[in-house]
Amino acid sequence: MSNSALVGTGPNSPLRTRKLRLVEWALNKFFLFCALLSVVTTAAVIVILAVETISFFDEVSPIDFLFGTRWTPLLEPKHYGILPLLSGTFLIVVGSSLVALPIGVACAVYLSEYAGDRTRSVVKPVLEVLAGIPTVVYGYFALTAVTPALRAVFPETQIFNAASAAIVVGIMVLPMVASLCDDALRSVPDSLRQGAYSLGATSFEVSSRVVIPAALSGIFAAFVLAVSRAIGETMAVTLAAGATPNLTLNPLESIQTMTAYIVQVSLGDTPAGELTYKTLFAVAAVLFTLTLVLNLIASKVMSKYQEVYE
Repeated sequence: MSNSALVGTGPNSPLRTRKLRLVEWALNKFFLFCALLSVVTTAAVIVILAVETISFFDEVSPIDFLFGTRWTPLLEPKHYGILPLLSGTFLIVVGSSLVALPIGVACAVYLSEYAGDRTRSVVKPVLEVLAGIPTVVYGYFALTAVTPALRAVFPETQIFNAASAAIVVGIMVLPMVASLCDDALRSVPDSLRQGAYSLGATSFEVSSRVVIPAALSGIFAAFVLAVSRAIGETMAVTLAAGATPNLTLNPLESIQTMTAYIVQVSLGDTPAGELTYKTLFAVAAVLFTLTLVLNLIASKVMSKYQEVYE
């Protein structure tokens, strides 16, 4: 009998087995605690939003809030129609999507299907650097570079405008779209590509007719995450788009998004408990609902169109 077995320290000894079981039990409890903490945090956020929003709707009609065309809770006379904030958020989301989605998918297709290892090792880190730039830097970039360029082409462009904010938000979410789409494209089995090439397909035909359709669920997930990121962007939009709740679809005008309004009131002197303070939670509830609906739709679409490979 070996010495380790005699002292109970061998690989199959009872002491080692008890230690492993104790470690496994501790890890299970830790992971359970983390899961419960995330659930409790989410539930607490929902409860707080619900309570404060219900309190807000005790004083303001939900119809006036959802369909009103004027938003002036900080001015007299006060109006609480959220449509101007929704239209501003809509402009940012659409504009940033037009920038990020096609360019992001094109970058992903190039990295996955055409780029060599050397090129990929250069382009990938550059995209990651873009993702690491603080959002406030993007906001000042919009003010000092994007807006002057827009005013040179469109003289009627206001200093604070939705177009410059949408462009920089699109640049911000571009790395995420490119990275997620690249992962989705590279997860497509190589056998599909080889089969298409053996039938005489060109590289473009393989990319557009085989690889992209096969990775459609992952690409759609990247789109939804990009839209959710654009909806929730705060600092860059606040600096570039201004703080004018304007019901317009003209991207050259100043607008205000839901997140920008939350920042404006949070940094002000609005006393807690007042109706103006409660608008924070009503706007946040709408923001939360929009993001939740987007994620539910994405989950439904992904489960329906997801490809399964063996």
